Amino acid sequence: MELGLQGRRALVTGAGRGIGRSAALCLAKEGARVAVVSRTAEELERLVQEMGGPAQGHCGVPMDLTPNGAPEQCVARLRQRAFEPIEILVHNLGGTLEVRDPFCPVEDWRRVWRFNFEVAVELNRLLIPSMQQRRWGRIVHIASIASVENQGPVTYCAVKAALAAYTRSLGRLLSPEGIIMTAVLPGAILTERGYWEVTSKERPEHVEKFLAERMASHRFGAPDEIGQPVAFLCSEHASFFVGSIVPIDGGQGRTFFGP
Repeated sequence: MELGLQGRRALVTGAGRGIGRSAALCLAKEGARVAVVSRTAEELERLVQEMGGPAQGHCGVPMDLTPNGAPEQCVARLRQRAFEPIEILVHNLGGTLEVRDPFCPVEDWRRVWRFNFEVAVELNRLLIPSMQQRRWGRIVHIASIASVENQGPVTYCAVKAALAAYTRSLGRLLSPEGIIMTAVLPGAILTERGYWEVTSKERPEHVEKFLAERMASHRFGAPDEIGQPVAFLCSEHASFFVGSIVPIDGGQGRTFFGP
């Protein structure tokens, strides 16, 4: 299927490994010019080269997006490289930050909020106006099955639920202007140096029990099983996915209805 992404400019955050890396590669294979952001310069350099390098219009921005003003700095750096207009945004930045205490200090709540929600909102605020001018855009938030079920720390579940609600609400407002905003809810994905890879080595009995009892597929997902659907949601064919919340979880979730 031709996705109609040839020449489109895309920005993918949290792209150094896992789902973000896969999404960037899938978009590049479809002909998009992709800018990738991660804190690790070495990972970005390898990814940019694997996508085809600067000669194919790809670039990397090694930086931490969580400090105040960082999203603005990221957009400014891309503009300095003439990487504009950005027509596709894939927000993959997120995680638990190891905050597991439901009665943690408010500052920990703020860190999880910033990491999983606020950075995406800031980047959207900066880049949606140019999409509105051109009456075309695609924004995909990588949320989690924890958005709609109690599947993780309280802080993480609550903030990912906010991201899903934001997507559903703002997606309706943007659609008349040709901008499609969606959220993908991955289940347990096996990523390089990720939680499940580490746990598989350190507590294999826990992993075996989890797969048997929680995953209908009895296996972890692979990054490309998220990256490829994300590329589709960035395409011309996703025009009716208005504020859609899309679980891709291998049967891990058990809810009937999303947010």
